[in-house]
Amino acid sequence: MQHEPRDWLTSLRVYLRAPVVTLLFLGFSAGLPYLLVFSTLTAWLEDSGVEVAAIGFFSWVGLLYSIKLFWAPIVDRVRLPLIGRWLGQRRSWMLLGQCLIGGGLLGLSGLDPVGHLPLVAAFALVTAFGAATQDIVIDAYRIESGEAAIQAAMASTYIIGYRIGIVMAGAGALYIADAASWAVAYLSMAALVAVGMITVLVRPEPPRPQSLSVVLFHPRVKRFLRQRRQRPGWQRQAGVWLIAAVVCPISDFFQRYGRLALWLLLFIGIYRISDISMAAMANPLYLSLGFTKSDIASVTKVFGVLMTIGGGVLGGLLVVRYGLGRMLIVGALAVALTNLLFALLATGGNSLPLLVVAITGDNLANGLASTVFIAFLSSLTSRTYTATQYALFSSLMTLPGKFIGGFSGLVVADLGYASFFGIVCLLGLPAVALAWWLSRRLPTLDGEEIENGRTAGDPAPAFQEREARPPMGTDGRQGEQSGR
Repeated sequence: MQHEPRDWLTSLRVYLRAPVVTLLFLGFSAGLPYLLVFSTLTAWLEDSGVEVAAIGFFSWVGLLYSIKLFWAPIVDRVRLPLIGRWLGQRRSWMLLGQCLIGGGLLGLSGLDPVGHLPLVAAFALVTAFGAATQDIVIDAYRIESGEAAIQAAMASTYIIGYRIGIVMAGAGALYIADAASWAVAYLSMAALVAVGMITVLVRPEPPRPQSLSVVLFHPRVKRFLRQRRQRPGWQRQAGVWLIAAVVCPISDFFQRYGRLALWLLLFIGIYRISDISMAAMANPLYLSLGFTKSDIASVTKVFGVLMTIGGGVLGGLLVVRYGLGRMLIVGALAVALTNLLFALLATGGNSLPLLVVAITGDNLANGLASTVFIAFLSSLTSRTYTATQYALFSSLMTLPGKFIGGFSGLVVADLGYASFFGIVCLLGLPAVALAWWLSRRLPTLDGEEIENGRTAGDPAPAFQEREARPPMGTDGRQGEQSGR
């Protein structure tokens, strides 16, 4: 069943819905701390006279974002004392993460990096840990607070808010530091954490279809309890928690999707491989062509962010109008082909119009593909294990691109920039083919599940490959199944 295009006015109205607007503010809250423990922090250290060798070690702070999968099961399943009862599972953890971000930034604002580097590192780690924890919860909150039909719009407003937070933490903090001081800049950023806190307090806790007590009846858990009857109580409780919080989310995904699960994981790993692997060579290309830092900042940071926001909004609209399956293909193709604009820039030399064209295409494609892909990942996630499964997907999404990106400098040194971006374009084509193949096998991608009134991530047996499904009924539709 193909997704019937909707009129543009109906598509636009989705952006006025409360869950969609909420993600604008939560996206800002997620984007705000990112640069404050990365490039903005290193700029402060450099400006304060800290040795370059010492500054390099601060890049390790970012590893907390990459390993958030390890504590995602705790965030998903452990209820915080006191505030957990008051705010609920998701909002309490979100507020805790925001408190850690605010406390870390407040601590940084009171330090002079020279002579206090260990303390600076400690507060940066606290900030990054709080930010990564907040990311885990926001992803789960987004999936649980809106039905499948508005997930793309929620992803779009999240990206808009995130980019605004990035601009505030980057250019905004630098402007404040230049006009006043770094202490005032970080104090101002700590105050802006209140945006996320107010959002958490104002908006309701999303519904969760199954509690941990229900998950404990999972066959794996029951079998474990039967086999461990003679073990001490604390060992049985720890084992039950580990199975329910870690093993069950992973087994649930493979049980729901069967043989298709490995193809889905492969697709998640390669969908963004083209734009992630080229990212490290973008700035060196601009500088090698002789563009000034002001040109690069104006075109890539200001104009580029606006194009990314535009791409995000466009992606949300197109998913609502044409369906997720078609737009996954379009997004993968756009991300791959826009690398050819950088190859054209590399051969065209110092041409500001060419730079604008390359940034326009790249950022529009990036915003569109990000929105579509977030909606896709949300559709794969079971609401019973939201935080854990989405943390797994989001970690897998960046790993191949980051790994390949490490060799990008060697390729440029041997073959040049134009050839490098041509190769990166080719790297994105398998994702296009796999997007087309999957769109023919997952009914949720062509709008069937949405139109039947089901929502993304409902916990139940899963989509299977269409040819493996039970025979069609006389009306041309599947027989009733307990499933997503």
